[in-house]
Amino acid sequence: MKETQVGAGEFLDLTDPATFVRHEPRDYWQVIRPQHPIYWHDSPGDLPGFWVVTRFGDIQAAYRNAKFLSSARGTVLDVLLHGNDSASGKMLAVTDRPRHQQLRNLMLRAFSPKVLGPVVERVEQRTRSLVASVVDVGTFDFAAEVAEHIPMTTICDLLSIPDGDRAELLRWNKLALSADSEEVDDLDSLIARNDIVSYFMDLAKHRRENPGDDVITMIASTQVDGELLSEEEVALNCYSLILGGDESSRMSAIGAVKALAENPGQWAALRAGVASLDDAVEEVLRWVTPAMHFARTALTDLEIAGQKIRAGDIVTLWNTSANDDETVFPDPRTLDLARKTNKHLTFGHGPHFCVGAFLGRAELRALLSSLAESVRSIELDGTPSRIYSNFLFGYSSLPVSFR
Repeated sequence: MKETQVGAGEFLDLTDPATFVRHEPRDYWQVIRPQHPIYWHDSPGDLPGFWVVTRFGDIQAAYRNAKFLSSARGTVLDVLLHGNDSASGKMLAVTDRPRHQQLRNLMLRAFSPKVLGPVVERVEQRTRSLVASVVDVGTFDFAAEVAEHIPMTTICDLLSIPDGDRAELLRWNKLALSADSEEVDDLDSLIARNDIVSYFMDLAKHRRENPGDDVITMIASTQVDGELLSEEEVALNCYSLILGGDESSRMSAIGAVKALAENPGQWAALRAGVASLDDAVEEVLRWVTPAMHFARTALTDLEIAGQKIRAGDIVTLWNTSANDDETVFPDPRTLDLARKTNKHLTFGHGPHFCVGAFLGRAELRALLSSLAESVRSIELDGTPSRIYSNFLFGYSSLPVSFR
């Protein structure tokens, strides 16, 4: 689809994935944010409308306000528009306190330094090898040849997924929350999500009967509030780890390489050590913002940015706008890998801050480090293909050459 420009006062349909292919989201938020810190968005047909929150401070405050803004009905707009999330109260992301804190404590054990230390070492080794293998080979698709093999392999290692099952899991995962084109319909996505949950239910049952030294066994054998999780609860939380651990990290990696190719001065600064790896990681996360929004449901009447919100209203929090807020990030439309103040909301904020943030940062750090060590120049050799989603932002293909 051809990208079109957004005019002043023009509101885009945020329910339509095609919107994010036809338009550059950052351009839209730059136009809307100054005049509309929050606005009401009608939905097509009989679907409910929702609030759109655009400014950093209001979004950050909303993330902290778990007492009155609930995650239990769902945290993705498309799910909320079509009813409650079926995983409510069972999966960490769509659970409120006190159950949320109990599940979070369990999941944090899966991401403890003891567990992740060996995993991060393998990430660094694998990433160096993958990057080295594509230097001076001519044009290749970074998404297919490199990015697909880092996060999915990492999360599968963490969960001890059999090697023979990993390609199918990746295929399902790429359909669950996004698609490579609009030819993929909602039914395909639903089937993919059900396939992932069904797979993990079988695996949870197997690990309970044949326990090992792996994260699934740990989740399946640890009591929460005096009881073991059901096999469905184990499966849903593994599903959440796969979705978050693969999709967002894959989009971050692809977005990082695209950004470096389009900003050769910043790439040179990173290679020369002018920008530190740690600062570069945070700037890339801000710049890419794979999860464009998260959503909440108001539990009571409240105000956001002076606007009255009614109990039951859907409230969408647009990270991709917050991370470009000029009042927080000086010159936000400029990639600055040496940016020092970088309080981005890419991993969310507050009680639902992403449990996998450390691993996501480690994967991106390994990529940038490997690129700096092995690659002299990064060039785009074709037009990237944007994914079809109103939740995730990124690219399904990125033709480049490394020299």
